[in-house]
Amino acid sequence: MKIDIFRDTAHLPLGQPGPVGVPLGEPVAQVATQGVERADGVEAGVWECSPGRWRRQIVQQEFCHFIQGRCTFTPDEGEPIEIQAGDALMFPANTTGIWDVQETVRKSYVLIF
Repeated sequence: MKIDIFRDTAHLPLGQPGPVGVPLGEPVAQVATQGVERADGVEAGVWECSPGRWRRQIVQQEFCHFIQGRCTFTPDEGEPIEIQAGDALMFPANTTGIWDVQETVRKSYVLIF
């Protein structure tokens, strides 16, 4: 069994940034990731997003811990959730809504397929 480790997640080098999948206005948020996808249906890594608004489309269950930054997530038909460095969230499968990133965020995450 191989153990994956992400050291110093606040400073871990990430891949080349690219635009979010479903942007809502300007500026278009840019995301970068460093992660691993395992054969057992689990993906984990570190993800960073610059300021902007966009639609969350992930259908997998997700746990994430915010390392830096500040943002708001408003689930469809739900109340806004203010998020800042140090917060952790567990998204049920098929959670959709709007991300509004005010200050570049970085999080560690686990997606369960």
